[in-house]
Amino acid sequence: MPPPPAFGTRKALTGLDDRIEEATGTTVDALWEHHDLGLLDEPLVVLAQAHRALAKAHTDLAFHRALLQRLASGEFELDAPLLQRVDRVVAQIKQAVVVRDALHTEAAAALEPVERNAPRAAPHDLPEVTAPDFAALLAIARGAKLHQHLLTGRLSVVTGSGARVTQYVLERLEQADLVVRDTSHPLHAGQPVRVTPVGRAVLAGSRGPRCAPSAPPYTAAAEARRARQPR
Repeated sequence: MPPPPAFGTRKALTGLDDRIEEATGTTVDALWEHHDLGLLDEPLVVLAQAHRALAKAHTDLAFHRALLQRLASGEFELDAPLLQRVDRVVAQIKQAVVVRDALHTEAAAALEPVERNAPRAAPHDLPEVTAPDFAALLAIARGAKLHQHLLTGRLSVVTGSGARVTQYVLERLEQADLVVRDTSHPLHAGQPVRVTPVGRAVLAGSRGPRCAPSAPPYTAAAEARRARQPR
């Protein structure tokens, strides 16, 4: 029987993913990436770590459930050793559920201060977005980086799905406070582009963060990091 997936190799879905993305204005994938790069402020560091532990607990539970399903599938002879193994797996599932529930409570507690600090506004305060811009915004929300072509110098955004967003569309989304780029990264390495709270509200099509310029959640950490770099 293969071992459980290694920690961090896959982000299991949790019951808090939608709330985290709404409160932070970014995907959980991007939140993990920013945490690994040391770009998050303290409340988001705590949240990212708690969510990471919760996702691992979901992965572990899914592994034990899949193992139980295989043992009960009829593939193995029904004998005393098999029944003993089933009992052990059931006990592991019970313990995994306890761990998952405890980590869910911890992650929810870490999320609460982030949600409290996320400003809110009514839908009529949100900017109007055309269908093409909405599609570009949706693609960026799934992860994106801004790159500069070495020969032409042209800028373009490459999204996680492989789609490209032109520089002109990016600038239009930036002017509407829908996306923001992380300029702490050099262009040649790719600058992460994230959806702002306003952009998240537009994508949600309902109440969301207010329509006003706001710094990315990792700004303070990124500024401190740049300050430590030699000039």
